[in-house]
Amino acid sequence: MSMTQQDWRKLRNPIIGLGAVLLIAGILISFADQYRKKNETALATQQNLLNQARQKYQSSGLEKEMITQYLPAYNDLLASGFIGEERRIEWIETLRQIHNQHKLFSIDYSIGLQENYKTPFLSNLGNFALHRSVMKLNLDMLHEGDLLTLLDGLQEQPTPLIVRDCEISRPVGAAINTKNISANLKAVCEIDWLTLRDPQLSNVISAGAL
Repeated sequence: MSMTQQDWRKLRNPIIGLGAVLLIAGILISFADQYRKKNETALATQQNLLNQARQKYQSSGLEKEMITQYLPAYNDLLASGFIGEERRIEWIETLRQIHNQHKLFSIDYSIGLQENYKTPFLSNLGNFALHRSVMKLNLDMLHEGDLLTLLDGLQEQPTPLIVRDCEISRPVGAAINTKNISANLKAVCEIDWLTLRDPQLSNVISAGAL
């Protein structure tokens, strides 16, 4: 069956209407797809923000727990002088008290520049930097017990220290005097005073004699 010109005239308007409907439908589908993508992007952004907020909240909780757990120990280290500025005056005063209390012979001392210090037993210090200051001691002694008395007294004070080396010698020509109390031995020691502090702070040298 063939279509006549009159039949095409009858179908023209419906065809045009169908085309218009299809065009509008295509436009609506395109807008709907763009709207869907926009909503998906906004949802993903909100989800990321929510995850970040959740992580921050969890992190703050962990930090609070760590602060609560370690704050007493930190305060103890701060009070002991291990964390913060060097307490050279206190070290020297401790040395003076031991000297006077036990009536030791003369002690010459010097404390060198503070320097960076690495040790395997303190490997993870976070933002802190471990430093040491080397104290050199020259001690005249009646006997070896004088040295032990001095070192035991220094160990009792709170700031950590490490006795690195001690050498005991007898001065040339010295002899044990049973009548008069005099120095028969001499000790030379090096002691590391340890401090956790800001490495940018300036260094100083202290020296003196008791």
